[in-house]
Amino acid sequence: MSTLADRAAAAAGRSDTTDPTAITPAPEYTPAPLADPGIPEPGPDGPEQVPVWVAWSRVMGEVRGIDKGDWYGRPGDRGSYQFRGVDSALNSFGPACRLHGVLVLPVHVETAYRDVKTSGGKPSRECTVTVTYRIIGPTGDSIEVQSAGESMDSADKGTAKALSTALRSLLFLGGLVPTNDADPDASNVERGEAPPRTAVSYRDEILEQNTSRARLAQINYEIKQVGLFNASVVNEVGDDEQLGAFLFRIGQERIAGGAS
Repeated sequence: MSTLADRAAAAAGRSDTTDPTAITPAPEYTPAPLADPGIPEPGPDGPEQVPVWVAWSRVMGEVRGIDKGDWYGRPGDRGSYQFRGVDSALNSFGPACRLHGVLVLPVHVETAYRDVKTSGGKPSRECTVTVTYRIIGPTGDSIEVQSAGESMDSADKGTAKALSTALRSLLFLGGLVPTNDADPDASNVERGEAPPRTAVSYRDEILEQNTSRARLAQINYEIKQVGLFNASVVNEVGDDEQLGAFLFRIGQERIAGGAS
């Protein structure tokens, strides 16, 4: 008859005849290095001085396709699949832009956040960004384009992920690169329904000293969208006050007190 210790040892991947501190590690997958796109470096005279739209079209001519080189999960595992990530896009577009003297710079970012939950009930944070990029040609003229990105993260990487998604979308869509993918995202998180926020929960967040002025401005937008701007709440001194007026008053007090 197996003992509890025997079963625990078996579950840990070892038997009682092995080193009790030795645990069989899970197999690891190391991604392959990025392939050389075969795009030459610019010559000593630099790129040809052409308008930005000509230079960008030449960049598009260099990047005719990008292979899937990244994996979600381990190859062969159920639910795993290949995709093209932002590194794959940069690996091809970076040399092409250098060759033709093109710069792609973010000049304006708009962000929005909301609390959500995964299908398993895990709290998470959704971030959406709209990024304005300036594509500058070798003669200094430029064009501006916009790209959007979205992510969901349970830590502090949501903004970085959303920005990476926006950049990847800009390069793939603005560069007219075929992907042959219905959904190129590397994330496979299923979103659950987050319970609607109450006026009281917004009041409590507004009262927190570490709630920034930027977040207060976002709360102002949120409570208007969900119809809570005129909802009545009990303020910090026990009086009834409309949530919108309460938010404005607290915001003004923070400004007067020098809060950021």
